Formats: sequence, structure tokens, C-alpha cells
Amino acid sequence: MTGPLAGVRVLEFAGIGPGPFAGMLLADQGADVVRLERPPSGAPAHREPRFDVMQRGKRSFGLDLRQPAGVELALELVARADAVIEGFRPGVMERLGVGPAECFASNPRLIFGRMTGWGQGGPLADRAGHDINYVALSGALYAIGRSGKAPVPPLNLVGDFGGGGLLLAFGILAALLESRGSGCGQVVDAAMVDGAALLTALFHGMVAEGRWSDERGTNMLDSGAPYYEVYACADGQFVAVGAIEPQFYTALLGVMGLDETDLPPASDQSAWPELKERFGSVFATKTRDEWIALAERTDACITPVLSFGESPRHPHNVARETFVEVGGVVQPAPAPRFSRTGASSPLPPLGPGGGGRAALLDWGVAAQRVEELARAGVVMVE
Repeated sequence: MTGPLAGVRVLEFAGIGPGPFAGMLLADQGADVVRLERPPSGAPAHREPRFDVMQRGKRSFGLDLRQPAGVELALELVARADAVIEGFRPGVMERLGVGPAECFASNPRLIFGRMTGWGQGGPLADRAGHDINYVALSGALYAIGRSGKAPVPPLNLVGDFGGGGLLLAFGILAALLESRGSGCGQVVDAAMVDGAALLTALFHGMVAEGRWSDERGTNMLDSGAPYYEVYACADGQFVAVGAIEPQFYTALLGVMGLDETDLPPASDQSAWPELKERFGSVFATKTRDEWIALAERTDACITPVLSFGESPRHPHNVARETFVEVGGVVQPAPAPRFSRTGASSPLPPLGPGGGGRAALLDWGVAAQRVEELARAGVVMVE
């Protein structure tokens, strides 16, 4: 693998959602990410490995941490790692014998990345939860939705991935950078509730300034404003409008064929419902693609609302190679991009144990020992 993180070694203790996403981000940029799988449960696998996109670029092997030899091997690998990713509830890694104390004893420079919903401390730390719960407690969910309607879950983008995995990857990289000078490792406590709250920084400033109302669907960015909205078109498809600045708003009206002097001022919030109704009736007269053709060479800030299937085919995304095909599966390409140390194309996800034998050898475990551990059922490799 090439990329700015080439040479960085990461151990990822198998989990779901944000932990694997953080590992994927690091692997995308060249890190050698080895995933430690839990021993097979006996249940048959129902998913082809190639569809598990967040495992791309990683190698893995099964490791039985219930056996002392498994813990010993884990700590041996920790000694050769730059960072660890784990996503268990607080205390689980400690009970397994691979918590921060044991890992720092093996490797004082280690960055120990911990991904949880509620964090390592606090009254909810040991409680179950999912993205929707963390986003709700952060205040973000309350603000997402239309006037008079219930809040709308924003998929699991805000908690799991934006406030979770992405923040964990950022924290690991920040800690790795600091450790180069100090020679010391540390724990990165990445909590999805913290990350989701962090993503609302702009809005807390607006609330304090008196520029944001708790009434959903009445603010500039939450579907309240006519110039920041999604409108239905004649074919049942949608366009997204984001013409906030005056010059872009003027361009928007030009595309719609409306005269600004015949309309109430966009700055008059009491007139927003009237303007939205007027805009909606105009957009309903043409298809989505007809509107996009009219707006193509303008700064009206009109874009088509594309499905997951349509987005990879849009000319802009095609030109930038925003999506790639890996193992026959179309998926987002690694991001961001680097001018000098660009990452290689992602490698297809491997099944459990895929590349594990080679990974162990690369990390300095003798071939004979790998075979002995495999025969004893401590490791499961391909």
C-alpha cells in the first residue's frame, strides 16, 4: 500500500460500524491495518466479503483471547503496532487482559484508540445504544426535520461515522503526531455522543446569538428558508437549492423566471412560507433534469438529488473519480487526496482470516509458531 500513512501499523479488534470505518480510513491512506477477528461462532456467514466495504485494504485473522496464548500473541503484536482500535463497552478489553495498562507495558508509545457511544466515563458509559441514541442526546437529532413533524434520523452518518469513526481516526493521527515528540503513547477516548455534539458547534454559536430557533423547520438551514430547500419536480424527482448569498439568490430567481421585485424580500422570515409555496409551484412545472440543464452554467446553487445508484454516474463524480469499483462493488474512493503521497487503489475486502498468515509473518511472528498456534486453535488464518 502507498499513501501518507505507509509504514503505520494498526491493530483493529473486530467490531461493527464506526471502529471498522476508522480502520478503513487509515488503511485507505496506506496504513497496515490488521483486524483481529473473534473466534467463529459456528453460525454460517451470510454475506460475501466483497460487500463488507469497510474492511477493504485490511488483513485479518481469528484470535481466541480466552486462551492465554491468544492474549500473549495479542500483546506481542501490540508491541509492534503504532495504534490499536477497539470498540467494546468500557472494561471489556481490561477483562480480556489487553487493556491500556497491559498494552502500554508492552509498548509505551502505543496509541490506544477507544470507540464507544457514551464514552469511557459518565452515567451512561456502560449502557447499550446506537447512533440514533447518541445523536439524540447530543442535540443534533432534535434539530433535523420539518416544521410540525417529528425529528428525522439522518441515517447513521452523524453518530457512527462523522462523530464516531472519523473523529477516532483524527484522534489517533493527532496522538501519533504528538508521540513523535514525546515518545509516549496515550488513550484516545472517542465517544459518538461527543463527536455528534462537536458537529453542532456552528449551531451553538447561532443559538447564543439568537439566530437559531428550537422550532424545527423554521431556520435557514433546516428547511425553513425558501432558498435552502428540496423541491419536487414534474417527474417526481427532486432538486436541492442552496442559494443563501444574495448574488446566488438572484441567479436562482433568474433560472426560475421570477422577478425579485414581484416577491417579498427573502430576508423577511415571515414571508418564507409564501416564497416556498411559490418556488414549489414553479419547480413542479419541469422535470429534475430540465431544471439542471437550465441551471448548468449559473451560480444558482441548484443540484439534482441523486440516489446511491445515480451518484457514481454523475459527470462531476466521474471526472474526479469520486467512486471506484473494488471487487465488483461500486463504492466511495479514498479521501481526501494528496498531491505527493497519493494512496493506491483500495484492495478488496477479504473474508475472516484473509491474509492473516502473511500479516503475522510481516509483523515478525515466526512461521513455525503461526502453525503451532493455528493447530492449537488460538489463531485462525488463511
